[in-house]
Amino acid sequence: MVGMKDQRRIYDTILDEHLAAHRQMAFVSGPRQVGKTTVCRNHASVYANWDNLDDRERILAGPKAMVERLRLDRLTPSKHVVVFDELHKYARWKNFLKGFFDTYANQARIIVTGSSRMDTYRRGGDSLMGRYFLYRMHPFSVAEVLDQTLPDAKHIIRKPREIRAVELEALWEHGGYPEPFLKRSAGFTRRWQALRLQQLVREDVRDFTQIEQIAQLEVLVKLLQSRSAHQLVYSNLARDVRISVDTARRWIAALSSLHLGFLVKPWFKNVARSLRKEPKWFLRDWAAIEDPGERAETFVGCHLLKAVEGWTDLGFGDFQLGYLRDKEQREVDFVVIRDGKPWFLVEVKYRDEAMSGALQHFQEQLKAPFAFQAVIGADYVDADCFATSRGPMIVPATTLLSQLM
Repeated sequence: MVGMKDQRRIYDTILDEHLAAHRQMAFVSGPRQVGKTTVCRNHASVYANWDNLDDRERILAGPKAMVERLRLDRLTPSKHVVVFDELHKYARWKNFLKGFFDTYANQARIIVTGSSRMDTYRRGGDSLMGRYFLYRMHPFSVAEVLDQTLPDAKHIIRKPREIRAVELEALWEHGGYPEPFLKRSAGFTRRWQALRLQQLVREDVRDFTQIEQIAQLEVLVKLLQSRSAHQLVYSNLARDVRISVDTARRWIAALSSLHLGFLVKPWFKNVARSLRKEPKWFLRDWAAIEDPGERAETFVGCHLLKAVEGWTDLGFGDFQLGYLRDKEQREVDFVVIRDGKPWFLVEVKYRDEAMSGALQHFQEQLKAPFAFQAVIGADYVDADCFATSRGPMIVPATTLLSQLM
């Protein structure tokens, strides 16, 4: 079995490219235990972690003191690469980074990591915009297991490749987070999932939100754990947890920013209409879902979110993930929007079934070039799902997902 330090990730390649081409800071955000520290330390000549008391003292002393203590003012053959880990826990992290970057950007390259979305905490008066590029890290996916190179900017869809059965089984059973995926032990995965959830609810909520009703929040989290791939009805959740609807919305937004899960909104050409419909909720860790149909839809949803965020972060365009639903209750699980236009639709099935009528209906209505019914249980087919624009196709999920990121 490959060890974590030996398993190269696509984010290693992203940072290689960034450090070679850009002077801006690289902000790497993502869920707890997704591998940010491991990847970023692979590129660091200098590493400072806010949770380390010695490093914290250096940071609090200011950029100049940090430079002197870390000997960044010494001549070296290449620029230092400085990694600041969990720096956003420092109340004045934005001011520190502005001062450090503006003074020493020509002497060092800077990587900043954080478990929460660091851009969530920006405030208008001290924005770092223009000084960094954001890269959102996700767990392993089918495509990343197969290929850690970056897609071509002109052809962002990869050629299809078959994933080994043992790798696919590990992804499905243990999820894509590095430790459980690479250890592949059922007992370890269960313990890891419980610990991660406990740390997220107890530690991250305490550190990054003002939520004080932890007991009620834990009830909400338990409900959300059982409702992945379902439409959220905030009024029902509020009633079950005994909080207001507004509080339910705020708490779910906070849990999304802390990466327990993510929301997928219904998509309409008229954006205002989409705001009136309830979103669908998906857990970040599909391996924690027992129902095979819900796990299948979440599995594909996590892959699609990784692709749209990755393509956007790499500058390939403006990509969004949504779902489709009309007044007649016809629904398609996912639609990928590329630069404001529907690009491809995905309906997820655990087993092979007849073609979804809603998939064909929405493709005709939206004039989307591609529409796929992705079947989890179907055997890999060595053919490009995106070879030609056509009507709806039933495709193996492994073929489709191998072509993403």
